[in-house]
Amino acid sequence: MKHDCIIGIGSNIDPERNIAAALFLLRSDHELVSISTLVKTAPIGIVEQPDFLNGVVRIDTTLEITDFKEYLKDVEDQLFRNRSIPKYGPRTIDLDIVVWDGEIIDKDYYDRDFLRVAVAEIYSIK
Repeated sequence: MKHDCIIGIGSNIDPERNIAAALFLLRSDHELVSISTLVKTAPIGIVEQPDFLNGVVRIDTTLEITDFKEYLKDVEDQLFRNRSIPKYGPRTIDLDIVVWDGEIIDKDYYDRDFLRVAVAEIYSIK
């Protein structure tokens, strides 16, 4: 069974290169349906760091959600995501499931305007 998934994607360490690399890896293993506009956003929590480049990606996958979450962690690891730094610290890549089969599952969706705008943009793309 195919699952429709919208993933939040962001980076503030060489973001253009790391987001392109993440998209390449995602596209290699899954059907990449569409990509939102990427926007620059100010960091949250730890403000003394570079701005982030954020957006969302829509993917069709045959993996179940638990396996897909593990897959996303593996992609982050391949792009040298440092998990020893604080949660809101700088990162090469951040990949989070925002919407799974039409259901919003990431609470950040309600708090972050750029996520709501990007998800709306993805759903408007035919």
